[in-house]
Amino acid sequence: MHRIPDPNEKHPTTRADLTNVTFLKNEIRSPLIEVGDFTYYDDEGVRAPFEQANVKYLYGPQRLVIGRFTAIAPGAVFLMPGGNHPMAGPSTYPFTMFGGEWAERTLDAFLAIEQPGDTIVGNDVWIGREATILPGVRIGDGAVVGAGSVVTKDVGPYEIVAGNPTRQVRRRFEDEDVRRLLDVRWWDWPVEKITEHAAVIMSGTPDELERIA
Repeated sequence: MHRIPDPNEKHPTTRADLTNVTFLKNEIRSPLIEVGDFTYYDDEGVRAPFEQANVKYLYGPQRLVIGRFTAIAPGAVFLMPGGNHPMAGPSTYPFTMFGGEWAERTLDAFLAIEQPGDTIVGNDVWIGREATILPGVRIGDGAVVGAGSVVTKDVGPYEIVAGNPTRQVRRRFEDEDVRRLLDVRWWDWPVEKITEHAAVIMSGTPDELERIA
């Protein structure tokens, strides 16, 4: 049994019973999805793989980028821009999607419509059960998204948001402490250093982490 989880294995190597927890980077196949080390999804042992069940309309060119040490609860869904319908003119009907002459006659108009960009989730983010992330949203490092939330706009670092649409519940730390944490970037430390100071990372203060860094 390993003493430290191996981020290059699909399931944690330190707990044989955690087969419901998947280190996502090891099961992702799409070049449009990027996931950092130790970020995990809980599929409860019964849900379909994340890439098929939790990422919708991944047609590109926009990407889904998720940082390191982020925790994604069961049923969280990322809606990508490929599912958007045009709202630049009288109709929202997606003529281009059907190919043929409809695509030929509408492709230039479709490509001229402004589209959301990549969906970006930072490091050390906690996304609650059955949350929905809309296209092009950016969620900052250390943020928390409440269960069942619908995230329609960007979430700042270390904000807690909840609701449909989401609203800020509170910030986890004051501005100066947020600055310190973003400078420290503990998630980029060598895993041995993270392991040594895991208790402080979990329950210490930004000042303590700054001193360690």
